[in-house]
Amino acid sequence: MLKPLQRHRFYYGLIPLLAGVTMGLTPAPVNAFPLAWVALIPLWRWGQLGSWRQAAWYGLLWGVGYHGLALAWITGIHPMTWLGVSWWNSIAIAIFAWSFITLWGAALVALWALLFNQLQPTHNKTLSGSLWRVLLGTTLWCGLEVIWRATPLWWSSLAYTQSPHNLLILHLGQLSGTTAVTAALVCVNGLLAEALASRHRQTLLTLALSSCLLFHGFGWTLYRQPLAQDNPIRVGIIQGNIANDIKLSATGWRKALTGYTDGYLQLVEQGAEVVLTPETALPFYWEDITRQQQSFYQTVKQQGIPAWLGAYGKVGQNYTNSLFTLTGDGETLSQYDKVKLVPLGEYIPLQNLLGSFIDRLSPLDAHLIPGQPSQVFDTPFGRAIVGICYESAFDYHFQRQTRRGGEFILTASNNAHYSETMPAQHHALDVMRAIESDRWAARATNTGYSAIVTPHGQALWRSGINTYETHLGTIHRRTTQTFYGRWGDWLIWVFLAVTGLLWVIQFRQKG
Repeated sequence: MLKPLQRHRFYYGLIPLLAGVTMGLTPAPVNAFPLAWVALIPLWRWGQLGSWRQAAWYGLLWGVGYHGLALAWITGIHPMTWLGVSWWNSIAIAIFAWSFITLWGAALVALWALLFNQLQPTHNKTLSGSLWRVLLGTTLWCGLEVIWRATPLWWSSLAYTQSPHNLLILHLGQLSGTTAVTAALVCVNGLLAEALASRHRQTLLTLALSSCLLFHGFGWTLYRQPLAQDNPIRVGIIQGNIANDIKLSATGWRKALTGYTDGYLQLVEQGAEVVLTPETALPFYWEDITRQQQSFYQTVKQQGIPAWLGAYGKVGQNYTNSLFTLTGDGETLSQYDKVKLVPLGEYIPLQNLLGSFIDRLSPLDAHLIPGQPSQVFDTPFGRAIVGICYESAFDYHFQRQTRRGGEFILTASNNAHYSETMPAQHHALDVMRAIESDRWAARATNTGYSAIVTPHGQALWRSGINTYETHLGTIHRRTTQTFYGRWGDWLIWVFLAVTGLLWVIQFRQKG
């Protein structure tokens, strides 16, 4: 039996954990996105109680609940026996990956709770004190997310809890990327949390409701902006549906060549001007595809219709995960090399520290190298913004290409080794990228969900999961620039400047 003090600590820890789990229900597969507007309240309240150690502990528990549930799909990398990894080593890799990515995200929440506990004016019960805490909490959370997404391991921003269903609030991303959406969520949660313990409850509740309506209302004005239907491109998309356990075998190679060649011919007959394939649709080196005149390459030359083809590039003894523009006469017009590689999946981070451990668990080659962030992808239809698989999580990766003249978005992904939760979350990320950059997007995946997405985040078509499909759709070139596209994440600097200025004023007043 637990003693009274132990029971008290147990229940106080259980509440933030359950609140984190509640936030974990907001993305796919549950998509209970309205819960994100209240799921931070327990952490906000508990973070003000006790010492910094207790606050950090509550933050860690909340983070484990959120990230552990939202990212549970990562365990889908098991089994990896098709790669030659033993069943038990595959389990070990899956558990390690899930635990690491969960604790990585949870550590950021713990740090937020610690800083919030130490920097807030807990003694100030006035209305201005509550508003100061809301500003401080919002700035800290957004600032830590900015730091987090600058690292190699990033996925579950609070902002993505609203995608793809709450399109109104997602349009705040046109102002300052994910920071604007995250700030709205933290602000409303903070106002509600402050109302629970303040004698100004009615005022704070009114502010919370008004802020929520204001954020959605502003998003609605952006959502209602008409889209000019100029400069159309008839894009054919092929979803090859080739399981990973055969993809690198002779059987998989034959299936890929047949499936993508037949799909290309079908789409050309329907009137496609260009055909898009998924990430590593043909798992060969590009120079081998062109030199050996493989069936897909020969068919493109015969039909004269360009293709964007996923394959491997070579750089010395290393290789790249790339998307190529193959013109109708068989020439390679452009090559985009994936910049954001997946830690542990496509390269080994901290090679000197973890390399020997990973090598004991897996025979995977670690010679995949990243492309240059400054590269551009010119096509016969204008300059494209490209994201390959994991890159969809990084808003600034797309913003950087938009600022350099990208007129439409192409994303190519595999996702074959995960449950449908991961492709659904991946689609949600691409919806956010289309809205933030105000660009049409064509996404081709191996097993789902391929899609055509408008600049307002509407999926005009979305494929099924684990199906072979072809689709002919229309996207449009755009040269508009949103605030985010032009200026990047400027909002975080405003938050930091205002919060810092108020902190200095408050410090001087105390002195």
